[in-house]
Parts: sequence; structure tokens; C-alpha cells
Amino acid sequence: MKRPFVQRTVRFDPHQFAQLEELAEQQGRSIADALRLAIAHYISGQQILSESQLRHLRVTEFIQIAMDAIIREDHPDLRDHLIAQTDLRMEQYHGAR
Repeated sequence: MKRPFVQRTVRFDPHQFAQLEELAEQQGRSIADALRLAIAHYISGQQILSESQLRHLRVTEFIQIAMDAIIREDHPDLRDHLIAQTDLRMEQYHGAR
């Protein structure tokens, strides 16, 4: 049994619509099918990206904690200098203070 579709009106940039038409034609799909497929890929890609971003953040936090422990134990005299350099680089490379 087919699921009912929700109908909406969407406005496209003419160049994007031309690309969508070309893609649909190349794939032997209707424009609506190509658009649904593109949306499905985008949504699943966002979920994967979110999982990847969370993994990246977890790894970053682990490294930060591990490095802080090593510095506190083996090089406590360098800690303040390293923090100051981090702040400078954050501002220089990322525009953050």
C-alpha cells in the first residue's frame, strides 16, 4: 500500500531547477522522485555527519583531558604558557577569544 504524500509548493533558483531537471532526466526519474531522493540523501547525510561530529568531539575531549593530565604531572611549569599560546592561536586562526 502506497503512503500518501504531503503536497507543498517549493520555489527554486532557476539554475538549481535546471540541474535538478538534468539529473532527473539522466536517472530516468520524475523531478519529484529526484527531489525526494535528494532530500532523503541529505537527511541521512546529516545524521551521519552528526554522529561523526559527536565522535570527533569525544576524541577531542579525551585528548584534551589526557594532555592536561600529562602536562600537570610532567611539565607543570609550561601549563600557563601553553594556555596563553592556545588563546593567541584561537584568536589568530579562528577569530575566537
